[in-house]
Amino acid sequence: MTRSLTCVTLALIATFTAACSKQEAPPAAPPPMGVETLTLAEEKLPNVVELPGRIEAVRTAEVRARTNGIVLKRLYKEGTDVRQGAPLFEIDPREYRAQVQQGEAALQRAIATRTNAASVVQRYTPLLSERSVSAQEYDAALADLRQAEAQVAEARAVLDQNKLQLGFTTVRSPIDGRVGRARVTEGALVSGTESTLMTTVNQVTPVYAVFTQSNAAILDIMEKVKAGSVQIDSLQSVKVELTLDNGSPYPLTGQLDFTDQTVDPQTGTQTVRAVFENPDRQLSPGQFVRARIEAGTFSGGMAVPARAVQFQGTQASVAVVGEDDTVAIRPVQLGAQVGSRWIVQSGLKKGERVITEGWQKVRPGQTVSPKDNPSPASEQAPGGR
Repeated sequence: MTRSLTCVTLALIATFTAACSKQEAPPAAPPPMGVETLTLAEEKLPNVVELPGRIEAVRTAEVRARTNGIVLKRLYKEGTDVRQGAPLFEIDPREYRAQVQQGEAALQRAIATRTNAASVVQRYTPLLSERSVSAQEYDAALADLRQAEAQVAEARAVLDQNKLQLGFTTVRSPIDGRVGRARVTEGALVSGTESTLMTTVNQVTPVYAVFTQSNAAILDIMEKVKAGSVQIDSLQSVKVELTLDNGSPYPLTGQLDFTDQTVDPQTGTQTVRAVFENPDRQLSPGQFVRARIEAGTFSGGMAVPARAVQFQGTQASVAVVGEDDTVAIRPVQLGAQVGSRWIVQSGLKKGERVITEGWQKVRPGQTVSPKDNPSPASEQAPGGR
């Protein structure tokens, strides 16, 4: 009996020990998480410069009074397009019309005097050879004719001046463009002597987009062009794209047409200008825009897909896979966005593997199973927004 109890006890102890051994065995490690990566390679990328700017009219004409008088009418609708020569205001013309009539009368008197002097000279001419008229009398008649001709010329000039002043009573647009609000109203006294401003006309297509860039940045680009790392064919080949103040892209592409050679001594900047067609009047003078200037291309650049970039405030970073397949978070400095990729200015090297899919599920130091996938063709394209 005692021997049987001892055997049963030993059996229970063995069973319990085996059970404890099974519970204390460590679980099997999970397999490394799979992620998609992109191996960085140098490539030819657009040299993109982004600058804030403002729209300016190609031509701006201030419409000012050129004669004195009372404004009778405004002849245009504010904010509409007008053609060159279109009437904008009417100034009281009665005084100037009377001056024109006086000038015409003075011209007729002068013409009559000249006609009489010419007839005297005509009568004296044959009599001079017959010695019926002295040479002194003939010279006096000839002088009277010349004086009469001068008076006719003077009267005609005064009449032209009077007509010109009468014409100024109808104020016309000096250029094609969009006319602004009226600065004077009916009944206002305007002065040609003081050149009273009446309104403004702006040419609305094409228009200029004007930007400022630091002189140091422009010098950097020039040095890169001389070194051959940046290729720019010509100033006219530099394309400019605009983003409007509400974030929407402007549909038409402009051309860089001017770079100021003078540096502002107060700000150390130079003016850069592009010209844009504006058929739909979407761009207005004074409007704020942001420009994307493709100043040639540069070799040896690197870009990463936008989906691989993490942002914490203004700091950008990417997850990279090291040689031992462990994850590290790398802060990077980004340039412009090209298509669906960001140009990397610093923080990454050629040949490094950047996680493009799955970085949200991994942590620094974790071992992963990377699968290298090249970017789609749409992401590899060097152009685009």
